[in-house]
Order: sequence, then C-alpha cells, then structure tokens
Amino acid sequence: MAERLSGETFKEKAFQSGKLTLIDFYSDSCVPCKRMVPVLAKLEEKYGDQIFVGKVNVAYEQELVEEYKVMSAPTLIFLKEGEQIQRLTGAKKAAELEEIIDQNL
Repeated sequence: MAERLSGETFKEKAFQSGKLTLIDFYSDSCVPCKRMVPVLAKLEEKYGDQIFVGKVNVAYEQELVEEYKVMSAPTLIFLKEGEQIQRLTGAKKAAELEEIIDQNL
C-alpha cells in the first residue's frame, strides 16, 4: 500500500529512494482519488521494488501542495532523482501509468 508522506518524510522518501517515484496528491473526500487506490496498489504489486509510491494528503500538507503547484486532486507526479518528469491530473487507468513507468525505469 502506498506510503503516506508528510512534509518531514517527503524529501527523505521521494528523493532518496533511488527509484522512480510516483506521488499521489489526494484528498480523503475526493471520489476520483478513492478510485486511484486499487490502481496504485496494482502498480506496487507489478513493479515491486523498482518504484516507490507515496501519497500526500492535500488537506494536511499545504507546503508541499504549494511547492508542487497542485491545483486539484488527484494529481500524480512522477519524480526521478528528485526531478519532476511527468504530471497527470485526475483519475487514470493503470495502463497509462504503466506506460510512463516503463519509459522511465
């Protein structure tokens, strides 16, 4: 299951994992965000240790929301070596995310 990240743990986990990182900026009250839970679980199962999947709650981590200019939830941000390489907004299908992952592994 995707690891919930706070402002304190975000940089440590997202930047130092040495892996392709997918961060899900979500809200507890967001229906499309809830639809992403099984999709992200499928990605974690398929890719295992090749990727790191984290979640940031937009209601509690305003500093990260501002830093990454998140305007809506869900926003999915792919990071590689600490640099943003892709950003998607809205619920997405696993196949679309797998394509991005496969291109960047």
